[in-house]
Amino acid sequence: MTNRLMYLEVKNLAKYFDSDYPIIKDLSFSIKKGEIISFLGESGSGKTTFLKCIAGLEKINSGSISLNSVCLNDKETFINPQDRKIGFVFQDYPLFPHLNLKDNITFNLSKKHSSNLDYILKLTSLKYLLNRYPHELSGGEQQRACIARALIREPELLLLDEPFSNLDTTIKESMREEIYKIIKETKTTTVLVTHDINDAMNISDRILIFKAGILQQYDDPVKMYCEPANCYCAEILGDLNKLFVNQETYYVRPEKVKLVNKKSNYKVFVEKCFFQGKEYKIKGRKDNEVWHFFSKEPLKEKADVYVDFGKKDLIYFDPVCKNFFK
Repeated sequence: MTNRLMYLEVKNLAKYFDSDYPIIKDLSFSIKKGEIISFLGESGSGKTTFLKCIAGLEKINSGSISLNSVCLNDKETFINPQDRKIGFVFQDYPLFPHLNLKDNITFNLSKKHSSNLDYILKLTSLKYLLNRYPHELSGGEQQRACIARALIREPELLLLDEPFSNLDTTIKESMREEIYKIIKETKTTTVLVTHDINDAMNISDRILIFKAGILQQYDDPVKMYCEPANCYCAEILGDLNKLFVNQETYYVRPEKVKLVNKKSNYKVFVEKCFFQGKEYKIKGRKDNEVWHFFSKEPLKEKADVYVDFGKKDLIYFDPVCKNFFK
């Protein structure tokens, strides 16, 4: 029986095109109503295939998918994509080139949802672009148009497949904030697939990390970053500095490393000093391991500095996990 506290429930989902090479193995997780979940993994890990399974664009081999207490897919049930009340925004913003913005958003729209047009246009800041065609819109405007087209239909679930990947770096951050506000304003439960950790960390309520068809960790961004379940999760979420303490291998995040004015147990040889606006990112070596940390002031290259950190900031993994770093 479906847990009514959970809005989307995926149980024991498996998907493969060749049974010897499963894309998704026994995946189970759930999402609360209104949450934004990021699905994070390396290229080719099955992230887009997973979205297509939820949307009904791919059939699953086993397991079940339920949305708002309705079973969408199991061994006996398959609800067609058009009947799933799911909005899907693809990576390449597929707008009809021969239709203007208004017609793209309202294409095949039922009368039931026509009254949402003014609200959605205001929310997505597209009100004054209605007569423009896709080639007359910027990447960010096209992206918002696709979001508007999905949300005007009041979906129970919104699926976003790499929605920021085609945007210039200069506008990516602002677009990410805009999309976050739109989703939270409409209280739309959302699954975001991305390979960019900044996307996941900035707008997600929870992050799901995926590797080799298996869920590795599912948690809120802070706990995911500070308490990774294994070294793959730790590595995918950001830089790690490796060190040895009492013949054991530990790791420490760059932002936990602090410069000290006196000698400490940790001496780093500075190789590069990169200016990043409000601070400098330092690349150096300690015991022949590459280290990264930050400094408010520029550091002299080809020189030694001393650093320190708190014992509580050390991350330890079982030795078996070390293979991920090879």
